[in-house]
Amino acid sequence: MTAFPIARGSESHFLYSPPMAITIPSLNESENLEFGYAPSRAEVHKTSVSSEPTIVVASYNIRYAVGPHLISGGLFRKVAGRGVRNRAAQVERNIERAARAFSDDKLLPRPDVIAVQEADKETARAGRHHVARELAEALEMNWVHVPAGIPRGEKPKGRQWWLDFEEPIGLFDTGDTGIALLSQLTFSNVTRIDLPWHECAWRPRLAMAATVTVGPRRLRIFNAHVDPHAGVGGQLEQLETLLAEAQKDDGPTLIVGDFNTLSKNKILETRGYLQSRGYSTPFPSGTSTWHGMGIRLHADWIFYRHVQISRWGVARPLGISDHWPIWAEIDLS
Repeated sequence: MTAFPIARGSESHFLYSPPMAITIPSLNESENLEFGYAPSRAEVHKTSVSSEPTIVVASYNIRYAVGPHLISGGLFRKVAGRGVRNRAAQVERNIERAARAFSDDKLLPRPDVIAVQEADKETARAGRHHVARELAEALEMNWVHVPAGIPRGEKPKGRQWWLDFEEPIGLFDTGDTGIALLSQLTFSNVTRIDLPWHECAWRPRLAMAATVTVGPRRLRIFNAHVDPHAGVGGQLEQLETLLAEAQKDDGPTLIVGDFNTLSKNKILETRGYLQSRGYSTPFPSGTSTWHGMGIRLHADWIFYRHVQISRWGVARPLGISDHWPIWAEIDLS
């Protein structure tokens, strides 16, 4: 594993050629990009996949592999004043379950690329597990993790009551959360994208991008985790930043992730904004990708440009998170 430092707000492109080590000056150690390499299976699968014009891409807000009970779990913590016991063992089991779901061809075809959100790195709430790394190792995939760089010792800002169920990371917890890409293919041009955020200074929002090569074609993949606390205007400001980066490359592009479109208005605004800039999605508005206490919402999306999608779906049921994985088969031919 090699860590790649990068300063917040800057653009950086890395050609990932493991296991070569690269050292780049860092302004903030907490924002190091981490890469991991699975030489045995990944190299073999990379050769077979690269000759095919199609790959399967999935996106999953894994909720640090703690389970699906966001609302009831939050209420329990408020009443009982404590979290779940044996958290490390619980998260370990859920990572193993996620690995089986992504590899057994039952809920979804085996993905070649997985975009992960809420991928905690060694936090107390995740039982000190490195969720992205351990899931990638179980699947024998290459991986890159982009940490959020949460502020230490800064108390969370007050939020709307319906968004106050999530278990926070401790004020002085040495771990972090973040997003990640896992892939049977090697990455190139990995970019950290810091999204503008105003309403939750305790939790920066970010996206990332990386390029994979499929036969003679290159596919640029963006993984985003948009702020649920912002209003529609705040979310669109984050999408503008994301699209500004995506427009730097006019080739085949995917934008996937948790867009936190938790209302009909946010669904319409987000979908309309992406479509007005040349992106399409196979997912009908209102497709259930999030669940809790009998509520179902459409939070997760796959948007595409200059490719075709032959199949898509939502991997239900899977009780590892309050989200379900979404997936699409991408045809670059």
